[in-house]
Amino acid sequence: MSKSIVIVLASVFIIASAGAYVFFTTNAASAEAEPLEMTVYKSPTCGCCNAWIEHLEENGFSVTAVDMQDVTPKKIELGITPQTASCHTGVINGYAIEGHVPAADIIKLLDENPDHIKGLAAPGMPIGSPGMEMGDRKDAYDVIAIEEGNRTSVFSSH
Repeated sequence: MSKSIVIVLASVFIIASAGAYVFFTTNAASAEAEPLEMTVYKSPTCGCCNAWIEHLEENGFSVTAVDMQDVTPKKIELGITPQTASCHTGVINGYAIEGHVPAADIIKLLDENPDHIKGLAAPGMPIGSPGMEMGDRKDAYDVIAIEEGNRTSVFSSH
């Protein structure tokens, strides 16, 4: 084998190895999803709030719970109206999450990342929503998108 063929083959091997390294390290990095970090403001005695946090953690969220005697000022700060209010308020990536919103809806919101939505709410405390399980009973409820100007629309139905 001539010296020039050996050099060409060695060069091809080095380039292929470098390409494989970039391919595998890039894919490994993207496979490690960013943790879904949420802060949840709640009453220290709220059992359904803790059950909702467990639902989030079971679905890949990392939750920091902040106990407050009165969550109302936080709700007002985040634009939660009495019509969309529930018992606890979360914040993730700049979005407000009010009440027993399923983890799948939060993940969908984060994936779509819409500018016109300020947050999601499951108003009241719908029976059968995450954290509000009561046996086999499951009431129908909507998750509401809270939009700019405090307009609302249905984000999902359960």
